[in-house]
Amino acid sequence: MELARRSLGKLAVATGATAAVGTGAGYLIGRPADAAATWKATGTAVPALAGFDNQMKAFMQARGVTAGQVAVTYKGRLVLARGYSTSTAMTVQPTSLFRIASLSKSFTAAAIVKLVQDGKLSLSTPVANILDITPASGLTRDSRWSTITLWKLLQHLGGWDRDVSGDPNFKDAVISRTLGVPLELQHADVIKYMAGQKLDFTPGTKYAYSNFGYLLAGRVIEKVSGLSYESYVKQKLLAPLKIKRMSLGYSIAKHSGETSYESQYSGPTVLDMTGKTVAAPYGSFSMRIQDANGGWIASAPDLVRWARMFDAPSSVLNSTSLGRVWAKPSTGVNADGWYYGLGWQIRPVTGGTGRNTWHTGSMPGTYTLLVRTSGGLSWAALFNRRDDASGKSYGDIDAAMWTAANGVKSWPTHDLFPQYFS
Repeated sequence: MELARRSLGKLAVATGATAAVGTGAGYLIGRPADAAATWKATGTAVPALAGFDNQMKAFMQARGVTAGQVAVTYKGRLVLARGYSTSTAMTVQPTSLFRIASLSKSFTAAAIVKLVQDGKLSLSTPVANILDITPASGLTRDSRWSTITLWKLLQHLGGWDRDVSGDPNFKDAVISRTLGVPLELQHADVIKYMAGQKLDFTPGTKYAYSNFGYLLAGRVIEKVSGLSYESYVKQKLLAPLKIKRMSLGYSIAKHSGETSYESQYSGPTVLDMTGKTVAAPYGSFSMRIQDANGGWIASAPDLVRWARMFDAPSSVLNSTSLGRVWAKPSTGVNADGWYYGLGWQIRPVTGGTGRNTWHTGSMPGTYTLLVRTSGGLSWAALFNRRDDASGKSYGDIDAAMWTAANGVKSWPTHDLFPQYFS
């Protein structure tokens, strides 16, 4: 079956801030010139799906990406799980962990929906009725905060536009100076700062992608559940699916099995007050602040396992909850026909009842993609960088994966899920 192309690359919605300024040549590791000589692939090779291997190899070698991973499901079965590397210094396994950046948003939105399903919350409740939204001394809270419901928060209709006022989740130094608090910031510092800023637009009147909205959602989860954000997601969402590898990532330290991250840029650290220059993926932004909007680490098999959960009602999310995830917002349907639901970008399929859903993730040292198709396919592609000297787009991986899928003549009947989840 020919799968409809979505031109996702030009529509990509990402977590990342503008790349940190600096030459940072010392951080540009792994170049196209040496990539071919050091290519390694792990996991079970599947001849019928060689197109995915070929596309990943071409993509990584053209950009000097040293670590990549892909997983593909067909009709709910894991049919491909592969790790790739172009560096002698590492071997990427199918279970290696990568920062997933904004793919984290689907977990946060699902956690809110789960609390609603369990009768602990209503999506119509204003976030200011749940959290303490108190500005710094001398500043006044915009009265429109009272209209920012959880629906608006999760659908990016909350009133913040990073193209107008910047992304507060990446304004660590500004917030530190304004509030007179030390780096590394706490979530409460970001909230206090934003409580004293004028909203960029009246909530509910337009779509504008907001990492800050999801930072707030994470704090709602903690306030209502009585658990840490990470604990709630692990206990209520991941454990029932036997997803055990995922965790919140660290700014500097690595989890066991986690890859390293690369960038051609450097910038001042936001982890302390020293102002020292660091490699962009290691301290130019705070992974602690990013938790609910972009902080998780996962493997590609973990992500397609997660994606499968949205295929049918379950004990995790019932049919009513799934309907909420896919619900069309009051405004914000793109001219190309897609809209942002709860943690997913959604495009209804013309002439049918299905939908293609996806999300991208991007931050210094990370580029990720997760796709679910109306044809019963899903795939995740993860990389340990988002920029390199070639200047090639990383959003091109979307078209590459669709090309690989469209080239499959016969889908395998095996299921690798039992190999990775028990």
